[in-house]
Amino acid sequence: MTERALILDFGGVISRTLFETHDLSEAALGLAPGTLMWRGPFDPATDPLWRAMQADEISERDYWRQRTQEVAQLAGRDWAEMSDFVRAARGASPADVIRPEFLDTIEQVRAQGGRLAILSNELDLFYGARFRDKLPFLAQFDVIHDATYTKILKPDPRAYSAVLDALALPASACVFVDDQLRNIRGAQAVGLETVHFNVKRPDESYGQALALLGM
Repeated sequence: MTERALILDFGGVISRTLFETHDLSEAALGLAPGTLMWRGPFDPATDPLWRAMQADEISERDYWRQRTQEVAQLAGRDWAEMSDFVRAARGASPADVIRPEFLDTIEQVRAQGGRLAILSNELDLFYGARFRDKLPFLAQFDVIHDATYTKILKPDPRAYSAVLDALALPASACVFVDDQLRNIRGAQAVGLETVHFNVKRPDESYGQALALLGM
């Protein structure tokens, strides 16, 4: 069997999104239930900032920068970065929000001799470098490409090419999974097979990825 690789975005592809865990964030930050109302892809009609991001009027970093400042004000915190928000909301046990479908998928890929890579625009920027120490599954990944350090963000074709070079595999041997359509289009432009991850149906998205890998 030809060597194959699964390349994953981090964020909502691997873990439940902050949109899905408002209750946990509110409890961790001492906020009343129902305080956090923005729902992003789960209710775009009530999240104009999310719609602006999807229309490329602002970047994903701009979106989370504003949400971080809003929540910091509500919680009476002094946060400089998105990672401060994530650590405060999830830092005690980040493994609790990891998608089980993700863990099952990487186990299947490894069991069938496949390789694994992460291609993230802001893994350590959003989560903080120490976050990785609490996620032992990251040791299973052959490549982790984080634009926090490279400064080359998806959908720039150089981001995808860097991961392919690190894997030493052609685009045709890899499947890329991301929840942002702009990043999917960027991957397709360099010849990658893709799955536009549906945060509402993670099981279906991971099933599609495994099928494309022939697993």
